[in-house]
Amino acid sequence: MKKLLMVTSCVAMLWCGFTAAETATKESSAKSGKVKLENMMSAVLEGVPGTEVIVSRVHIPPHSTLPKHWHPGEEFAYILQGKAILVQEGKEDVVTKAGEAIKIPLKQIHSARTESEGAVIVVFRVHPQGEPERVLVP
Repeated sequence: MKKLLMVTSCVAMLWCGFTAAETATKESSAKSGKVKLENMMSAVLEGVPGTEVIVSRVHIPPHSTLPKHWHPGEEFAYILQGKAILVQEGKEDVVTKAGEAIKIPLKQIHSARTESEGAVIVVFRVHPQGEPERVLVP
């Protein structure tokens, strides 16, 4: 329970730091029409040997789709702005919008897409230290 509280507190502190700069970055990403991934932090998770945490901000412009991929650990996402559709292999699509959070299980093949509205998402991954952040699926 203590480890979960520590991870939750870390996420809350990071979220507070994201809101100030997100509007300008979102506008820049929307103008370029390209998905933008910013790794905000990477750290060893104390108390859980061999585990690291990576926090990223992802900007997905309107009418975009991320390539199919999976992660060697669990992924948690919080939608800061807009709307995204989570597409998971073998599961129904999940529509997520600003203010909502989702969890993507360990090694779950997935993607995200947007429609007329893009999305800005904070992604928080917990996985084995030294493993790749994502593995693309052909």
